[in-house]
Amino acid sequence: MGKVVFVLAMVTGLLLSGCGYNNIQSTDEQTKAAWSEVLNQYQRRADLIPNLVKTVQGYAAQEQAVLLGVTQARARVGSIQATPELVNDPAAMAKFQAAQGELSSALSHLLVVTENYPQLKSDQNFRDLQAQLEGTENRIAVARNRFIQAVQTYNLSIRTFPSNLTAMMFGYKPKANFAPENEAAISKPPSVDFAPPPPASTPATTPPAAPAR
Repeated sequence: MGKVVFVLAMVTGLLLSGCGYNNIQSTDEQTKAAWSEVLNQYQRRADLIPNLVKTVQGYAAQEQAVLLGVTQARARVGSIQATPELVNDPAAMAKFQAAQGELSSALSHLLVVTENYPQLKSDQNFRDLQAQLEGTENRIAVARNRFIQAVQTYNLSIRTFPSNLTAMMFGYKPKANFAPENEAAISKPPSVDFAPPPPASTPATTPPAAPAR
């Protein structure tokens, strides 16, 4: 009896491997790992925001609308339960992406406003936060790209014959992906350089011609 079970297990394993089961398992795990890294980097950015808002507020307390916009956008992001299962729900994924996009927009607005406060830009704490934010934005871009590629590979694997038959048998379904307006923009993190702009050059003026005699 034991030999029969062993043989059946071997045959089943060979059949599953030949039908793409192992490949589906591998690509599924890759998407989970890539998604986990996306969440880690977004959380890293969210953790920087309270200190950033507090520092800006110390120099630009009158910018309450902008500061409130960042705080509220961060709260909306935090209200979404970003579990591994979120990628299996296109509507939830779209909501998550929209919330992160609103936060990115609010941060961009805040950084533009800070250009009006030279003392803030020279504050060491602010410059440290700027460097951390810039690095985090870059890591977010890398993590998002890796997730996009991992999901594309997984989705292709469960739609391609004969793996699609195995996927249907075990209930594997396509995963939701980021749907950026322009994927090229993801690979280029936003600039958050606070260096003062170079002084505008004064065009040379031509002296008026002497009146004719």
